[in-house]
Amino acid sequence: MGKLGDVLAHPEELLPLIRIYAATKKATQLPEDPKLAFCYDMLNRVSRSFAIVIQQLPNPLRDAICVFYLVLRALDTVEDDMAIDNKVKIPALLAFHESIYDRGFTMQCGYGHYVRLMEHLGTVIDVFLGLEPHFQEVIADITQRMGEGMAEFIQRDVETIADYDLYCHYVAGLVGVGLSQLFASSGLESASYARAEVLSNHMGLFLQKTNIIRDYLEDINEEPAPRMFWPHEIWGQYGDSLEDFKQPGNRRQAVQCLNHLVCNALQHLPHCIKYMQGLRDRDVFRFCAIPQIMAIGTLALCYNNGAIFEGVVKLRRGLTARVFDECDGMGELYGWFTQFLQALQEKALLAVDKADPTREILLDLVSSNLQHCESELTRIKSEQPRKLPTQQRLMDASLLLLTGAWFYRAWELGSSSGSSGSSMAGVWGLLDGAGGVLPAGYDGLEKALVLMLLLAAVSRMVLVRLG
Repeated sequence: MGKLGDVLAHPEELLPLIRIYAATKKATQLPEDPKLAFCYDMLNRVSRSFAIVIQQLPNPLRDAICVFYLVLRALDTVEDDMAIDNKVKIPALLAFHESIYDRGFTMQCGYGHYVRLMEHLGTVIDVFLGLEPHFQEVIADITQRMGEGMAEFIQRDVETIADYDLYCHYVAGLVGVGLSQLFASSGLESASYARAEVLSNHMGLFLQKTNIIRDYLEDINEEPAPRMFWPHEIWGQYGDSLEDFKQPGNRRQAVQCLNHLVCNALQHLPHCIKYMQGLRDRDVFRFCAIPQIMAIGTLALCYNNGAIFEGVVKLRRGLTARVFDECDGMGELYGWFTQFLQALQEKALLAVDKADPTREILLDLVSSNLQHCESELTRIKSEQPRKLPTQQRLMDASLLLLTGAWFYRAWELGSSSGSSGSSMAGVWGLLDGAGGVLPAGYDGLEKALVLMLLLAAVSRMVLVRLG
Protein backbone atom coordinates (compact mmCIF):
# COMPACT_ATOMS: atom_id res chain seq x y z
CA MET A 1 0.00 0.00 0.00
CA GLY A 2 3.00 2.33 0.49
CA LYS A 3 2.20 5.95 1.42
CA LEU A 4 -1.56 5.42 1.17
CA GLY A 5 -1.24 2.47 3.54
CA ASP A 6 0.65 4.67 6.01
CA VAL A 7 -2.14 7.25 5.93
CA LEU A 8 -4.85 4.61 6.39
CA ALA A 9 -2.92 3.10 9.31
CA HIS A 10 -2.25 6.52 10.88
CA PRO A 11 -5.15 8.85 9.97
CA GLU A 12 -4.05 11.30 12.68
CA GLU A 13 -1.05 12.11 10.48
CA LEU A 14 -3.05 13.29 7.46
CA LEU A 15 -3.72 16.85 8.65
CA PRO A 16 -0.10 17.40 9.74
CA LEU A 17 0.97 16.12 6.30
CA ILE A 18 -1.30 18.71 4.67
CA ARG A 19 0.09 21.44 6.90
CA ILE A 20 3.73 20.53 6.28
CA TYR A 21 3.00 20.48 2.56
CA ALA A 22 1.65 24.02 2.90
CA ALA A 23 4.71 25.04 4.95
CA THR A 24 7.00 23.58 2.29
CA LYS A 25 5.20 25.59 -0.40
CA LYS A 26 5.47 28.72 1.72
CA ALA A 27 9.21 28.15 2.16
CA THR A 28 9.63 28.25 -1.62
CA GLN A 29 8.24 31.80 -1.76
CA LEU A 30 11.45 33.76 -2.23
CA PRO A 31 12.34 37.29 -1.07
CA GLU A 32 12.19 40.08 -3.63
CA ASP A 33 15.90 40.88 -3.29
CA PRO A 34 17.59 38.70 -5.98
CA LYS A 35 20.64 37.87 -3.87
CA LEU A 36 18.56 36.85 -0.86
CA ALA A 37 16.30 34.95 -3.24
CA PHE A 38 19.29 32.94 -4.47
CA CYS A 39 20.27 32.09 -0.88
CA TYR A 40 16.80 30.88 0.08
CA ASP A 41 16.40 29.01 -3.21
CA MET A 42 19.64 27.17 -2.51
CA LEU A 43 18.52 26.50 1.06
CA ASN A 44 15.35 24.86 -0.27
CA ARG A 45 17.35 22.77 -2.71
CA VAL A 46 19.94 21.43 -0.27
CA SER A 47 17.74 21.05 2.84
CA ARG A 48 13.95 21.27 2.56
CA SER A 49 13.26 20.40 6.21
CA PHE A 50 15.78 22.96 7.45
CA ALA A 51 14.26 25.56 5.12
CA ILE A 52 10.87 25.14 6.81
CA VAL A 53 12.10 25.75 10.36
CA ILE A 54 14.47 28.57 9.41
CA GLN A 55 11.72 30.48 7.59
CA GLN A 56 9.76 30.59 10.85
CA LEU A 57 12.53 32.59 12.55
CA PRO A 58 12.28 36.39 12.72
CA ASN A 59 14.71 38.65 10.92
CA PRO A 60 17.55 39.60 11.09
CA LEU A 61 18.29 36.22 12.70
CA ARG A 62 16.64 34.31 9.84
CA ASP A 63 18.93 35.74 7.14
CA ALA A 64 22.01 35.34 9.33
CA ILE A 65 21.32 31.63 9.91
CA CYS A 66 20.50 31.07 6.24
CA VAL A 67 23.90 32.52 5.24
CA PHE A 68 25.65 30.67 8.09
CA TYR A 69 24.19 27.39 6.86
CA LEU A 70 25.15 28.00 3.20
CA VAL A 71 28.71 29.06 4.06
CA LEU A 72 29.23 25.90 6.11
CA ARG A 73 27.65 23.74 3.38
CA ALA A 74 30.09 25.28 0.92
CA LEU A 75 32.98 24.49 3.27
CA ASP A 76 31.65 20.95 3.65
CA THR A 77 31.43 20.62 -0.15
CA VAL A 78 35.16 21.31 -0.40
CA GLU A 79 35.89 18.72 2.29
CA ASP A 80 33.64 16.08 0.71
CA ASP A 81 34.92 16.38 -2.87
CA MET A 82 37.31 13.44 -3.20
CA ALA A 83 38.43 14.69 -6.63
CA ILE A 84 40.27 17.63 -5.04
CA ASP A 85 43.88 16.79 -4.26
CA ASN A 86 44.73 17.24 -0.58
CA LYS A 87 47.50 19.66 -1.55
CA VAL A 88 44.75 21.96 -2.82
CA LYS A 89 41.98 20.99 -0.41
CA ILE A 90 43.77 21.55 2.89
CA PRO A 91 44.92 25.14 2.12
CA ALA A 92 41.42 25.90 0.79
CA LEU A 93 39.83 24.70 4.04
CA LEU A 94 42.28 26.65 6.18
CA ALA A 95 41.71 29.87 4.23
CA PHE A 96 37.94 29.56 3.74
CA HIS A 97 37.12 32.00 6.54
CA GLU A 98 39.14 34.64 4.67
CA SER A 99 37.66 33.72 1.28
CA ILE A 100 34.14 34.61 2.45
CA TYR A 101 35.20 38.27 2.48
CA ASP A 102 36.11 38.07 -1.23
CA ARG A 103 33.05 38.95 -3.33
CA GLY A 104 34.51 37.23 -6.39
CA PHE A 105 35.32 33.92 -4.67
CA THR A 106 34.09 30.73 -6.38
CA MET A 107 35.25 27.11 -6.63
CA GLN A 108 34.63 24.35 -9.15
CA CYS A 109 33.72 21.36 -7.00
CA GLY A 110 30.87 19.36 -5.52
CA TYR A 111 27.97 17.57 -7.15
CA GLY A 112 24.27 18.19 -7.82
CA HIS A 113 22.96 21.44 -6.35
CA TYR A 114 26.30 22.08 -4.66
CA VAL A 115 27.98 22.75 -8.02
CA ARG A 116 25.69 25.75 -8.46
CA LEU A 117 26.24 26.88 -4.89
CA MET A 118 30.00 26.88 -5.36
CA GLU A 119 29.81 28.58 -8.77
CA HIS A 120 27.66 31.39 -7.35
CA LEU A 121 29.25 31.60 -3.91
CA GLY A 122 29.92 35.28 -4.54
CA THR A 123 26.17 35.91 -4.25
CA VAL A 124 26.12 34.30 -0.79
CA ILE A 125 29.19 36.35 0.14
CA ASP A 126 27.43 39.56 -0.92
CA VAL A 127 24.59 38.77 1.48
CA PHE A 128 27.09 37.78 4.20
CA LEU A 129 28.86 41.13 3.87
CA GLY A 130 25.49 42.88 4.23
CA LEU A 131 24.80 41.26 7.62
CA GLU A 132 25.35 43.15 10.85
CA PRO A 133 29.04 42.97 11.93
CA HIS A 134 28.31 40.89 15.04
CA PHE A 135 26.69 38.21 12.87
CA GLN A 136 29.63 38.27 10.44
CA GLU A 137 32.11 37.78 13.28
CA VAL A 138 30.34 34.65 14.53
CA ILE A 139 30.08 33.12 11.05
CA ALA A 140 33.73 33.83 10.19
CA ASP A 141 35.01 32.50 13.53
CA ILE A 142 33.08 29.22 13.30
CA THR A 143 34.11 28.81 9.63
CA GLN A 144 37.78 29.18 10.63
CA ARG A 145 37.53 26.68 13.50
CA MET A 146 35.60 24.18 11.39
CA GLY A 147 37.99 24.49 8.44
CA GLU A 148 40.95 23.79 10.70
CA GLY A 149 39.23 20.73 12.14
CA MET A 150 38.29 19.36 8.74
CA ALA A 151 41.87 19.82 7.53
CA GLU A 152 43.09 17.87 10.56
CA PHE A 153 40.84 14.86 9.90
CA ILE A 154 41.61 14.74 6.19
CA GLN A 155 45.05 13.62 7.27
CA ARG A 156 43.97 10.98 9.80
CA ASP A 157 41.17 8.52 10.50
CA VAL A 158 38.68 8.35 13.34
CA GLU A 159 40.34 5.75 15.54
CA THR A 160 39.31 6.38 19.13
CA ILE A 161 36.08 7.53 20.77
CA ALA A 162 37.94 10.76 21.60
CA ASP A 163 38.65 11.19 17.86
CA TYR A 164 34.97 10.54 17.15
CA ASP A 165 33.87 13.22 19.61
CA LEU A 166 36.47 15.66 18.26
CA TYR A 167 35.50 15.11 14.63
CA CYS A 168 31.81 15.56 15.47
CA HIS A 169 32.72 18.70 17.40
CA TYR A 170 34.43 20.18 14.36
CA VAL A 171 31.66 19.43 11.86
CA ALA A 172 28.55 19.76 14.07
CA GLY A 173 29.35 20.84 17.63
CA LEU A 174 30.76 24.10 16.29
CA VAL A 175 27.53 24.64 14.37
CA GLY A 176 25.71 24.45 17.71
CA VAL A 177 28.20 26.89 19.23
CA GLY A 178 27.74 29.32 16.35
CA LEU A 179 23.95 29.10 16.46
CA SER A 180 23.94 29.79 20.21
CA GLN A 181 26.08 32.87 19.63
CA LEU A 182 23.73 34.05 16.87
CA PHE A 183 20.70 33.50 19.14
CA ALA A 184 22.31 35.56 21.90
CA SER A 185 23.57 38.22 19.50
CA SER A 186 20.07 38.67 18.07
CA GLY A 187 18.71 39.42 21.54
CA LEU A 188 16.12 36.64 21.28
CA GLU A 189 17.95 34.50 23.82
CA SER A 190 19.94 35.21 26.95
CA ALA A 191 23.52 36.45 26.57
CA SER A 192 24.56 33.34 28.53
CA TYR A 193 23.96 31.23 25.39
CA ALA A 194 26.95 32.93 23.75
CA ARG A 195 29.09 31.26 26.42
CA ALA A 196 27.28 27.90 26.51
CA GLU A 197 29.85 26.07 24.37
CA VAL A 198 29.67 22.76 26.23
CA LEU A 199 25.89 22.38 25.99
CA SER A 200 25.87 23.72 22.42
CA ASN A 201 28.49 21.12 21.50
CA HIS A 202 26.33 18.31 22.91
CA MET A 203 23.41 19.51 20.75
CA GLY A 204 25.54 19.21 17.63
CA LEU A 205 27.12 15.88 18.59
CA PHE A 206 23.76 14.25 19.20
CA LEU A 207 22.57 15.20 15.70
CA GLN A 208 25.84 14.34 13.96
CA LYS A 209 26.25 10.94 15.59
CA THR A 210 22.68 10.06 14.62
CA ASN A 211 23.47 10.92 11.00
CA ILE A 212 26.71 8.94 11.05
CA ILE A 213 24.92 5.88 12.43
CA ARG A 214 22.06 6.11 9.93
CA ASP A 215 24.30 6.75 6.91
CA TYR A 216 26.50 3.64 7.23
CA LEU A 217 25.63 2.18 3.82
CA GLU A 218 25.79 5.48 1.95
CA ASP A 219 29.22 6.29 3.41
CA ILE A 220 30.72 2.81 2.95
CA ASN A 221 29.62 2.79 -0.72
CA GLU A 222 30.86 6.30 -1.50
CA GLU A 223 32.95 6.70 -4.65
CA PRO A 224 35.81 6.91 -5.37
CA ALA A 225 36.55 5.76 -1.80
CA PRO A 226 34.52 5.18 1.39
CA ARG A 227 34.46 7.90 4.03
CA MET A 228 33.65 6.28 7.35
CA PHE A 229 33.40 7.92 10.75
CA TRP A 230 32.46 4.96 12.94
CA PRO A 231 35.35 4.88 15.46
CA HIS A 232 37.67 1.88 15.28
CA GLU A 233 37.68 1.71 19.08
CA ILE A 234 34.03 0.64 18.89
CA TRP A 235 33.65 -1.27 15.62
CA GLY A 236 36.96 -3.11 16.17
CA GLN A 237 35.26 -4.99 19.03
CA TYR A 238 32.83 -6.57 16.55
CA GLY A 239 34.73 -7.19 13.32
CA ASP A 240 37.95 -6.93 11.35
CA SER A 241 36.59 -4.47 8.79
CA LEU A 242 33.66 -2.08 8.48
CA GLU A 243 33.07 -3.53 5.02
CA ASP A 244 32.33 -6.90 6.62
CA PHE A 245 29.18 -5.54 8.27
CA LYS A 246 27.47 -5.39 4.86
CA GLN A 247 27.61 -9.17 4.61
CA PRO A 248 24.45 -10.97 5.87
CA GLY A 249 26.61 -13.59 7.58
CA ASN A 250 28.02 -10.89 9.87
CA ARG A 251 24.68 -9.34 10.75
CA ARG A 252 24.73 -10.29 14.45
CA GLN A 253 28.08 -8.54 15.04
CA ALA A 254 27.07 -5.61 12.84
CA VAL A 255 23.87 -5.03 14.83
CA GLN A 256 25.75 -5.26 18.14
CA CYS A 257 28.17 -2.62 16.86
CA LEU A 258 25.22 -0.47 15.78
CA ASN A 259 23.66 -0.79 19.23
CA HIS A 260 26.94 0.24 20.84
CA LEU A 261 27.00 3.41 18.74
CA VAL A 262 23.39 4.22 19.66
CA CYS A 263 24.39 3.92 23.34
CA ASN A 264 27.26 6.32 22.73
CA ALA A 265 24.95 8.88 21.10
CA LEU A 266 22.34 8.71 23.89
CA GLN A 267 24.93 9.95 26.40
CA HIS A 268 24.41 13.45 24.98
CA LEU A 269 20.65 13.51 25.56
CA PRO A 270 20.55 14.95 29.13
CA HIS A 271 22.75 17.86 28.02
CA CYS A 272 20.48 18.55 25.04
CA ILE A 273 17.46 18.66 27.35
CA LYS A 274 19.24 21.10 29.67
CA TYR A 275 20.10 23.35 26.71
CA MET A 276 16.51 23.49 25.47
CA GLN A 277 15.06 24.08 28.94
CA GLY A 278 16.66 27.53 28.95
CA LEU A 279 15.34 28.77 25.60
CA ARG A 280 12.71 31.49 25.86
CA ASP A 281 11.74 32.34 22.26
CA ARG A 282 9.16 29.97 20.72
CA ASP A 283 10.57 30.10 17.19
CA VAL A 284 14.15 29.53 18.37
CA PHE A 285 12.91 26.67 20.52
CA ARG A 286 11.20 24.99 17.55
CA PHE A 287 14.28 25.53 15.43
CA CYS A 288 16.37 23.66 18.02
CA ALA A 289 13.88 21.09 19.28
CA ILE A 290 12.50 19.65 16.04
CA PRO A 291 15.88 18.26 14.85
CA GLN A 292 16.54 16.82 18.32
CA ILE A 293 13.17 15.01 18.33
CA MET A 294 13.89 13.72 14.83
CA ALA A 295 17.29 12.49 16.01
CA ILE A 296 16.01 10.47 18.96
CA GLY A 297 13.21 9.11 16.78
CA THR A 298 15.78 8.03 14.20
CA LEU A 299 17.92 6.37 16.87
CA ALA A 300 14.87 4.45 18.12
CA LEU A 301 14.26 3.29 14.55
CA CYS A 302 17.91 2.37 13.91
CA TYR A 303 18.50 0.55 17.20
CA ASN A 304 18.86 -3.20 16.68
CA ASN A 305 17.78 -2.73 13.07
CA GLY A 306 19.80 -4.73 10.54
CA ALA A 307 18.17 -2.79 7.69
CA ILE A 308 20.80 -0.09 8.32
CA PHE A 309 23.26 -2.37 6.51
CA GLU A 310 20.95 -2.92 3.55
CA GLY A 311 19.41 0.44 2.64
CA VAL A 312 17.93 3.71 3.81
CA VAL A 313 16.19 3.82 7.19
CA LYS A 314 14.20 6.92 8.07
CA LEU A 315 11.15 8.01 10.01
CA ARG A 316 7.74 7.72 8.40
CA ARG A 317 6.85 10.96 6.62
CA GLY A 318 3.58 11.34 8.50
CA LEU A 319 5.35 11.00 11.85
CA THR A 320 7.84 13.63 10.77
CA ALA A 321 4.95 15.92 9.86
CA ARG A 322 3.44 15.44 13.32
CA VAL A 323 6.75 16.39 14.96
CA PHE A 324 6.80 19.63 12.94
CA ASP A 325 3.15 20.21 13.78
CA GLU A 326 3.27 19.41 17.50
CA CYS A 327 6.36 21.04 18.98
CA ASP A 328 5.74 24.36 20.72
CA GLY A 329 7.35 23.94 24.12
CA MET A 330 9.03 21.65 26.62
CA GLY A 331 5.77 19.77 27.23
CA GLU A 332 5.65 18.57 23.63
CA LEU A 333 9.39 17.89 23.66
CA TYR A 334 9.10 15.69 26.75
CA GLY A 335 6.13 13.94 25.19
CA TRP A 336 8.04 13.04 22.03
CA PHE A 337 11.18 12.06 23.95
CA THR A 338 9.08 9.83 26.20
CA GLN A 339 7.50 8.12 23.20
CA PHE A 340 10.83 7.35 21.53
CA LEU A 341 12.60 6.39 24.75
CA GLN A 342 9.81 3.93 25.46
CA ALA A 343 10.28 2.48 21.96
CA LEU A 344 14.00 2.03 22.67
CA GLN A 345 13.25 0.43 26.02
CA GLU A 346 10.74 -1.97 24.50
CA LYS A 347 13.21 -3.03 21.82
CA ALA A 348 15.99 -3.61 24.36
CA LEU A 349 13.72 -5.66 26.62
CA LEU A 350 11.92 -7.73 24.01
CA ALA A 351 14.04 -7.88 20.85
CA VAL A 352 17.70 -7.52 21.76
CA ASP A 353 19.79 -10.57 22.56
CA LYS A 354 20.58 -10.60 26.28
CA ALA A 355 24.18 -11.31 25.32
CA ASP A 356 24.42 -7.97 23.51
CA PRO A 357 27.38 -6.23 25.23
CA THR A 358 25.68 -2.82 25.56
CA ARG A 359 22.09 -3.87 26.23
CA GLU A 360 22.20 -3.18 29.97
CA ILE A 361 24.04 0.10 29.44
CA LEU A 362 21.34 1.24 27.05
CA LEU A 363 18.57 0.21 29.43
CA ASP A 364 20.20 2.26 32.20
CA LEU A 365 20.58 5.30 29.92
CA VAL A 366 17.02 5.04 28.68
CA SER A 367 15.62 4.49 32.19
CA SER A 368 17.27 7.59 33.66
CA ASN A 369 16.25 9.82 30.75
CA LEU A 370 12.75 8.37 30.64
CA GLN A 371 12.24 8.93 34.35
CA HIS A 372 13.27 12.57 33.98
CA CYS A 373 11.08 13.17 30.91
CA GLU A 374 8.00 11.52 32.42
CA SER A 375 8.44 13.42 35.69
CA GLU A 376 8.80 16.77 33.92
CA LEU A 377 5.90 16.01 31.59
CA THR A 378 3.66 15.25 34.56
CA ARG A 379 4.75 18.46 36.27
CA ILE A 380 4.11 20.60 33.19
CA LYS A 381 0.66 19.07 32.62
CA SER A 382 -0.34 19.67 36.24
CA GLU A 383 0.96 23.25 36.35
CA GLN A 384 0.00 24.35 32.87
CA PRO A 385 -2.70 22.32 31.13
CA ARG A 386 -2.05 22.12 27.43
CA LYS A 387 -3.66 24.92 25.45
CA LEU A 388 -3.63 24.85 21.70
CA PRO A 389 -2.95 28.25 20.12
CA THR A 390 -6.14 30.03 19.02
CA GLN A 391 -5.05 30.03 15.37
CA GLN A 392 -4.43 26.28 15.50
CA ARG A 393 -7.81 25.63 17.17
CA LEU A 394 -9.57 27.66 14.49
CA MET A 395 -7.71 25.83 11.73
CA ASP A 396 -8.56 22.42 13.16
CA ALA A 397 -12.19 23.38 13.64
CA SER A 398 -12.38 24.75 10.09
CA LEU A 399 -10.86 21.60 8.63
CA LEU A 400 -13.29 19.45 10.60
CA LEU A 401 -16.23 21.53 9.40
CA LEU A 402 -15.10 21.44 5.75
CA THR A 403 -14.39 17.72 5.73
CA GLY A 404 -17.72 17.12 7.46
CA ALA A 405 -19.45 19.17 4.77
CA TRP A 406 -17.65 17.33 2.02
CA PHE A 407 -18.57 14.00 3.63
CA TYR A 408 -22.22 15.13 3.77
CA ARG A 409 -22.09 16.02 0.07
CA ALA A 410 -20.13 13.00 -1.19
CA TRP A 411 -22.24 10.47 0.68
CA GLU A 412 -25.48 12.22 -0.34
CA LEU A 413 -26.78 12.55 3.21
CA GLY A 414 -29.90 14.53 4.05
CA SER A 415 -32.97 15.06 1.90
CA SER A 416 -32.82 14.80 -1.85
CA SER A 417 -34.58 18.15 -2.19
CA GLY A 418 -31.40 19.95 -1.26
CA SER A 419 -32.76 21.43 2.00
CA SER A 420 -30.38 23.81 3.68
CA GLY A 421 -31.64 23.14 7.18
CA SER A 422 -28.49 21.25 8.18
CA SER A 423 -25.32 23.18 9.00
CA MET A 424 -23.40 20.68 6.86
CA ALA A 425 -25.68 21.37 3.93
CA GLY A 426 -25.26 25.08 4.49
CA VAL A 427 -21.47 24.92 4.42
CA TRP A 428 -21.46 22.69 1.38
CA GLY A 429 -23.88 25.02 -0.35
CA LEU A 430 -21.13 27.61 -0.55
CA LEU A 431 -19.16 25.23 -2.78
CA ASP A 432 -21.85 23.16 -4.40
CA GLY A 433 -22.28 25.25 -7.51
CA ALA A 434 -19.21 23.68 -9.12
CA GLY A 435 -20.59 20.13 -8.80
CA GLY A 436 -18.44 17.25 -7.56
CA VAL A 437 -14.91 17.70 -6.25
CA LEU A 438 -13.59 14.89 -8.46
CA PRO A 439 -14.52 14.27 -12.11
CA ALA A 440 -17.62 12.26 -12.93
CA GLY A 441 -17.17 8.53 -12.52
CA TYR A 442 -14.92 8.83 -9.44
CA ASP A 443 -17.68 8.75 -6.82
CA GLY A 444 -16.19 5.74 -5.02
CA LEU A 445 -12.75 7.34 -4.83
CA GLU A 446 -14.26 10.60 -3.57
CA LYS A 447 -16.15 8.77 -0.83
CA ALA A 448 -13.00 6.93 0.27
CA LEU A 449 -10.91 10.10 0.24
CA VAL A 450 -13.36 12.18 2.23
CA LEU A 451 -13.81 9.38 4.74
CA MET A 452 -10.03 9.32 5.31
CA LEU A 453 -9.96 13.11 5.71
CA LEU A 454 -12.85 13.05 8.17
CA LEU A 455 -11.18 10.31 10.22
CA ALA A 456 -7.96 12.32 10.24
CA ALA A 457 -9.75 15.48 11.38
CA VAL A 458 -11.61 13.67 14.15
CA SER A 459 -8.45 11.82 15.24
CA ARG A 460 -6.59 15.12 15.43
CA MET A 461 -9.26 16.70 17.63
CA VAL A 462 -9.34 13.64 19.93
CA LEU A 463 -5.54 13.53 20.23
CA VAL A 464 -5.44 17.23 21.11
CA ARG A 465 -8.06 16.68 23.82
CA LEU A 466 -6.17 13.71 25.24
CA GLY A 467 -2.78 15.37 24.87
